[in-house]
Parts: sequence; C-alpha cells; structure tokens
Amino acid sequence: MRHKVRGRKFGRTASHRKMMFRNMVTELFRHERIQTTTEKAKDARSIAERLITYAKAGDLNSRRMAARKLTDPVVLQKLFDVLGPRYADRPGGYTRVLKLDGPRRGDNADMAILGRLVHRAAARKPAQPRREAAPPEG
Repeated sequence: MRHKVRGRKFGRTASHRKMMFRNMVTELFRHERIQTTTEKAKDARSIAERLITYAKAGDLNSRRMAARKLTDPVVLQKLFDVLGPRYADRPGGYTRVLKLDGPRRGDNADMAILGRLVHRAAARKPAQPRREAAPPEG
C-alpha cells in the first residue's frame, strides 16, 4: 500500500529522473509548450514555476540556481531576459497543464500539454481603427 508515500519515480533512477526533468523544462522554455504524460507534466510544472520565480528576482544567485536546472545557456538567457520581466507582476501560476483527449496509442498513458501562460498584454492585439461604412449609393 502506498499510504503517505510522496513523489513519483517513473521507473527511473534518481539521476535519470533528474536529467529527464532538466531536459523537459529546458524544452518547455525553448518551445513554450511540450506534450508529455500527465504525471510528468505535473512534476515538471513545479520546477518550471520555481525557475520563473528565480528569473523574476534576476540577481546573480538566482541565475546560478536556474543554471543548475537548465541544460542550455541560450535558454537561460531567454528565461532571464524575456520570461522573467514578462511575469514580473504575476505572483505565481505561470504554467498550466491541459489534458488531451484520449490516451497515447502505444501504452494507453494519459497525455497532457504543459505550456506557459500567455501574458495578457502580449495576448491582446492592438485595436485597429475602424473604417467608416461607405455611404449608401442611390
């Protein structure tokens, strides 16, 4: 029985699990969304949220802490230059897990998309001025 047993192992060793999540979070920040199993998305979400919080702080120690979790320095630069300022006014909840319809074909695993929330100001398109209707002919 699994009473009070916390955490998922995903059938991997600790080092393999750690590297898997490092790769997942790096690709999430690179591509803005990833498709994976629901359980992996839920676990990767907590790491991604913590990294965005580090990017909001923006100091050297935060950058070093984030560099420990990411595998690509270009993605680290994007995290601190683009994503941190984008979510500066948001207190948390930077990512979301959207469950997909239907299981994965090979092993029947529940699938989900882990994606970053689009900032409201960036999501809105600037309003275009309306053209007035042409006067009726006749």
